[in-house]
Parts: sequence; structure tokens; C-alpha cells
Amino acid sequence: MPSTTMLSKPELRRQMRNQRRRLTQPQRRQAAAQLLHSLRHNRHFQYSRHIAVYLTNDGEIDTGPLIRDLQRRGKCLYLPVLHPLRQGHLSFLRWDRHTKLVKNRFGIREPVFGRSRSMPARFVQLVCMPLVAFDQQGNRLGMGGGFYDRTLAFMHQPGQQPALLGCAYDWQKTTALAAEPWDIPLSAIATDQRLYRFR
Repeated sequence: MPSTTMLSKPELRRQMRNQRRRLTQPQRRQAAAQLLHSLRHNRHFQYSRHIAVYLTNDGEIDTGPLIRDLQRRGKCLYLPVLHPLRQGHLSFLRWDRHTKLVKNRFGIREPVFGRSRSMPARFVQLVCMPLVAFDQQGNRLGMGGGFYDRTLAFMHQPGQQPALLGCAYDWQKTTALAAEPWDIPLSAIATDQRLYRFR
């Protein structure tokens, strides 16, 4: 478990990203299968109908098995897309295996934006989120762009809200992350070892 007392957020991001890039293909496959096993203990994963997922990038834990599991169970899946008009925000677009994907400016595959396929974030029941590191309180360290924080800022107010679930390797857990006022803690984090639940 890396200590954050000696590392800045940029240093921690660099360390974690380098570590996950060094994993072998067998290690990645095993972790992906174990991630799905952990997710099956989450009631939101089991019972939500509208679920936002993400496509694996930059050594993140492989979401392929969990996506195939959701597709087999007939869930409505959405991918995050960089919003073309709202700078720094995401839109969630309906996605299936026939949806055409293009690379955005970060080299991440996403559907071509179209309002007819867009679902407002507040009506997505479960958002599965990537992360670089997490702590015992459910705080998440992302890539630093703040896209999810801005898109989900409405969750600071009461009302209909999605459940937020992080996906990670268990070794991405760290001692404590400094929470910023705009950070939104996750309700759970699934790893290749277990499911962490938070208030």
C-alpha cells in the first residue's frame, strides 16, 4: 500500500500508472475475472437497468468481462463522451456492440456524440468509474482532468442520484487521499480482491 504522505498527487499518479502498465497479460486477465466476481456482490451492479461503463485505457483494470456480463443480462449501457459544448464535462451515450467508436483527444475510444443517444447523468442508475488510486474512505484519485467531478457536481445536492462505483486493482488502495471540496466520494469500489462499501 503506497503512502501518500511522501507523494504529491502527480507523483502518485505517475507511480500507479507505471505499475499497472507493467502487468502481464495473464495478470490482467485474472484480475478482470476477479473484478467481475467482486462486482456480483454489489446490489447496484445486479439490479440497475441503466449503467455507465468505461472502456479500458492506459493499463486500467480490464472492464471487458463485466461489460459482456451486463450485455448478456440485457442492461442498457452508456459510455462517457467528452461533451462537445460543455467544456470539461462528460455526456453518457447509449452504446452497444454495433456503435461506431472514434478516438477523442486523449486517445480514448468513445461514440460519436449525438443528443438522441445521450442520457443525463442524474438518470443513470450506476456509474462505473476508472481511477488511479483510492483510500479507505472511498475517495478517488483520477487522472486530474476533473471530468467526472464536474459532470456529477449535482450530487452535492439532494435528489435522484446514481450510485458511483470505482473499478481498480486492489494494490491501487493507498493510505489516505486529501479530499477536495468538489470531490464526490464513491459508494463502493470493486477490485480484483474484494468489494469495498462506503457510506
